[in-house]
Amino acid sequence: MEINANFDERVVVHAGGLPWVPSPMAGVERRMLDRIGDEVARATSIVKFAPDSHFSPHVHGGGEEFLVLEGVFQDEHGDYPAGTYVRNPPQSSHTPGSAEGCVIFVKLWQFDPDDRNQFHLATDQMAFEPNQARPGVGLMPLHKDDREAVFLESWEAGAEVILDAPNGMEILVLAGGFQEGGETFAAQSWLRLPKGGRSIATAGPDGAQVWIKRDHLAVTPTGVASG
Repeated sequence: MEINANFDERVVVHAGGLPWVPSPMAGVERRMLDRIGDEVARATSIVKFAPDSHFSPHVHGGGEEFLVLEGVFQDEHGDYPAGTYVRNPPQSSHTPGSAEGCVIFVKLWQFDPDDRNQFHLATDQMAFEPNQARPGVGLMPLHKDDREAVFLESWEAGAEVILDAPNGMEILVLAGGFQEGGETFAAQSWLRLPKGGRSIATAGPDGAQVWIKRDHLAVTPTGVASG
């Protein structure tokens, strides 16, 4: 299966308006944003767990990164309410589920194979810092290494934000919205800019809070070799 697998193109998915598609696990549905592969895949998705649903125990051969959007995600490592950012590196394992139900934004098989840094952050207990180089933008760093940088950003109403993507960029709207490329982006809208991409976003009247990943598309992604 290939979904938005041409990483040389600008891609937009207004996922908030898409139907939920059942996964092989009962009670777990998803909205696929990009994907190379079948059930073992390099994938970016929004996933919904119904109350009392869960996956079987499994190992993440290629790593898993996710942000809890709604509800409380749970595994044997803890309870992760909305706003929690989690990185489970290659060869980590868990049994994910949710007693009350939850929605997460998740990326699979996109880690450096040697990354073993497992952590989570409660972003609702963290603060945005003003970005002096970009008026109207608040910055909350989540992760940075030689391959990529991940942030939450808060954009004031009407702020014009330059999106400069020399090595690619992804943006997911968490709250509020913005205008870019003649389109209106609202909660769960996702934008991927290719290497060398550049654009300008204008925050809406309520401002915007967004998740951003930069510099991770310097090398064109491929699928996974095996499960």
